[in-house]
Amino acid sequence: MAVPVSQMWTVSSYVLRQKLAGRKQYPLVLMLEPLFRCNLACAGCGKIQYPAHILKKNLSPEECFRAVDECGAPMVSIPGGEPLMHPQIAEIVEGLVARKKYIYLCTNALLLKEKLDQFQPSKYLTFSVHLDGNREEHDLAVCREGGYDIAVDAIKEALHRGFRVTTNTTLFDGADPKSVRQFFDEMMELGLEGMMLSPGYSYDKAPDQKHFLGRARTRRMFRAILSNRNRNWRFNLSPLFLEFLMGRRTFPCTPWGMPTYNIFGWQKPCYLLQDGYAETFAELMGTTAWQNYGTESGNPACANCMVHSGYEASAVNATFSSLSGFLATVKATLSTRYEDPDALRLLDEPITPVNPLVQINSAADPSTKLQETQV
Repeated sequence: MAVPVSQMWTVSSYVLRQKLAGRKQYPLVLMLEPLFRCNLACAGCGKIQYPAHILKKNLSPEECFRAVDECGAPMVSIPGGEPLMHPQIAEIVEGLVARKKYIYLCTNALLLKEKLDQFQPSKYLTFSVHLDGNREEHDLAVCREGGYDIAVDAIKEALHRGFRVTTNTTLFDGADPKSVRQFFDEMMELGLEGMMLSPGYSYDKAPDQKHFLGRARTRRMFRAILSNRNRNWRFNLSPLFLEFLMGRRTFPCTPWGMPTYNIFGWQKPCYLLQDGYAETFAELMGTTAWQNYGTESGNPACANCMVHSGYEASAVNATFSSLSGFLATVKATLSTRYEDPDALRLLDEPITPVNPLVQINSAADPSTKLQETQV
């Protein structure tokens, strides 16, 4: 099973309590960014484009704990930047474990092996290792040769020591579905708890704007990848979210489902967009014009978004909103094959290769902005 029963129960009971209380907007996962600093310069990331004085800042453990308590979500994802570069990350994790929050510490794993002694295995702590495919594809995506081998070595060591470990994979235009499926097989052979995946989101600050996926291409690619799947693949995601990626379901975005807290405060409206900040979680929820976000809103910044942080909570909400949603989740959990002869043929289509490694520039070329693909 990709997720422990205790975590499933905690999340399910939390969501049901929100439903019984009549709350339509509630957080599922807190995205806690304790710093933006990183030891990689990925072409598809906009986080490290801040000036040096911003990159030097960290959230204190006390600020992290206050945000977690204020939000109340049962799960906390710790992205960045690279969280393992935070000088007090072990203290932050220890405090969240004491609060019985289920933590996904997102890391590129370049520092993981040397930092493992600072942590204790716990059902509440998962290392979510960023791997964007096999060796060649990952090293290309993160703009660093050798990154894949370092990460896999760290994964093996963490598993050996009894830690929960998942992978987190972001896919861009030009990804080879066949290669991605082989990557899934390799990850399962390592003994991972599960895998997380998402299409890339076109950050305005990202140097490479050419390879973010439009919605039509996203569905086509994920249909090829996730149909006719190997039965031993385990995903640490809602099965309905995977069906959403495959084009089998449609959901509205729930930007409040994964609110973000970082050195600037509570980010409006979500992890991916920056339309101002609120000082408190209550202010975030009460003053954000939620109707202005999501594909249905007509907001061009949301037009192509199908990412995990926007739609995983939507899928979870669908599970608990009706009997049909619950039964669909049960069916998707038990029947994971998704036989699709046409999707098999998609695997044989030629793939347009992506550019070579991209060096980080100060700003992206505005002429490369992605438009929705209609194929």
